Amino acid sequence: MEKMPKVSILVPVYNHGKFIAQMLEGALAQQVNFEYEIVIGDDASTDNSAEIIQAYSQRYPQIKAFLHPTNLGPSSPRELGGKNNVAFIFGKAQGEYIALCEGDDYWTNPHKLQKQVDFLDQHPDFALTHHQLEVIYEDGSESHPFNRLDQKEVSTLEDLYQDEEWILGTASTVFRNVFKNGLAPWWWKSASGDIGIFIQAVKFGKIKYFPETMGCYRKHRGGMTNIHTAQNYFFLENRKQMFEALLTESDENLQATLTKTIQRYDEILEGLKLSQ
Repeated sequence: MEKMPKVSILVPVYNHGKFIAQMLEGALAQQVNFEYEIVIGDDASTDNSAEIIQAYSQRYPQIKAFLHPTNLGPSSPRELGGKNNVAFIFGKAQGEYIALCEGDDYWTNPHKLQKQVDFLDQHPDFALTHHQLEVIYEDGSESHPFNRLDQKEVSTLEDLYQDEEWILGTASTVFRNVFKNGLAPWWWKSASGDIGIFIQAVKFGKIKYFPETMGCYRKHRGGMTNIHTAQNYFFLENRKQMFEALLTESDENLQATLTKTIQRYDEILEGLKLSQ
């Protein structure tokens, strides 16, 4: 009988043909003492992503490839693009823990997963771990660290609700699989896909940071970070709405933090209106 994986590595892919092999090699190089699965959802890529993924899945049984013949969408608004594919692979995750790595990012340390899983096993009061990433650019711009050098070792849900800076690089995260019953209703409406996932996880414990650089986050023209910008009114309004939804379900001690964050977004949005 097939053993249940301890970790599900979830990999959303769309037109990552130039990068996906590097991502998979980094995952397959992990030296661990547990079973893991690599669950890939290719969202009907128009490049050669599906062919590369299929070739790898035929060689490595731990890869579970879902090559969607049509894009799962939603197609509009574009800020929500790829959301259904992410939800799809979350629904396939069998592991006790989830590690996220989008198809254009990759891991550089073969002990990354073991280190993060060992910590979560030994610290039940923590729900999520992350580490330093190197941010690299397709256009050859100089790389730099993702997290500030003074990034604190322990963060909490309140830090995510303050939303003053983004501390969780997606490719660095390993967290408890608290999604067996699906993703929260408010997440489906949110364009801030990753932070919404991490908020759901961190409701169950604290955040641990490892300062070691153990992966790379790639920025390029096709990435969603070029859509989710500080000048995108829809995205900012949508993010504010996410925090408003969280306000209705949060404990009293976190409501004050959320209220301040919502007020800050109101001010940013008003400033954008005046500048147009």
